Amino acid sequence: MGNAQSGGIPREILDDLKLTTRFSESEITQWYENFQKQCPTGRISLQQFEEIYAKFFPESDAKAYAQHVFRSFDTNDDGTLDFKEYVVALHMTSSGKSTLKLEWAFSLFDVDKNGYVTKPEVIELSQAIFNLIPKAKQANLPSDESTPEKRAEKLWAIFDKKDNERVAEEEFIEAVQSNEIALRLIQYDHK
Repeated sequence: MGNAQSGGIPREILDDLKLTTRFSESEITQWYENFQKQCPTGRISLQQFEEIYAKFFPESDAKAYAQHVFRSFDTNDDGTLDFKEYVVALHMTSSGKSTLKLEWAFSLFDVDKNGYVTKPEVIELSQAIFNLIPKAKQANLPSDESTPEKRAEKLWAIFDKKDNERVAEEEFIEAVQSNEIALRLIQYDHK
């Protein structure tokens, strides 16, 4: 009882992750072994997470975005990601289900975790996403998206809200699902 296979992952965590993520037992076990090697304490700090993220965006400043991603997955607000939070993060960001990804995107934009997105939060995330875009590619952006502020204004206009209003999760998901521009503005695909 307690441990599963040779990977040492507790059975209850393994079973829970298999159910909630649809990842296979072998995938989860392998990730657990790698996670334990990389993070012997069983936790990833914000600094470690920023370093990992920086490797994915070597030509950009990914620090602010990494901090927002980290915050969105640190569900117990302890300043670290444990293995379960890490696997859920992998699942949310790689899942083929667009609604699941948009729920995660909403949590990313909901900086203060109050269940709503405000224009200042859109501006903050637009800045972080803009910083992911390499300088050389920034020069090729459309004129109405050439600065983080312009991108935030364009996205906020899609939500059709006044500056002091806020967007609920369902509104956010509906607006982004129905608008290709909004979908593009809430992310940066570096490929």
